[in-house]
Amino acid sequence: MTVKKPISKAELRAALEDAMLRYLDKGGEVETVPRGVSGADPLSPSAHRSRNLFLEPRTERTPVPEVVAAIEARRQAMLKRNSKAKAPAKTPKPRRKTLYDDFGEPLRRVWSDD
Repeated sequence: MTVKKPISKAELRAALEDAMLRYLDKGGEVETVPRGVSGADPLSPSAHRSRNLFLEPRTERTPVPEVVAAIEARRQAMLKRNSKAKAPAKTPKPRRKTLYDDFGEPLRRVWSDD
């Protein structure tokens, strides 16, 4: 299996430059646009002002009782299953605890239930 080498940025730039030169050699033109000029048409209304959001009245949803009943049945079955699956809380196992003296040196180990 051979791994295809990804195109580097330099190769991509060279390919774009070559394509642009071929376009210009065939008689194509590139229009120069001054900096700071937007590509949007200044005479058209802006997109966020022309949208008719929230102007239409809210449409009512049509409930589908059999689908709602099926979802509720699955939910109830899941709740019953989860309540059975929980095991009672076990008493904690005794743990081995190290007792230290005032200077931080270990004295002895004892078994503790907490």
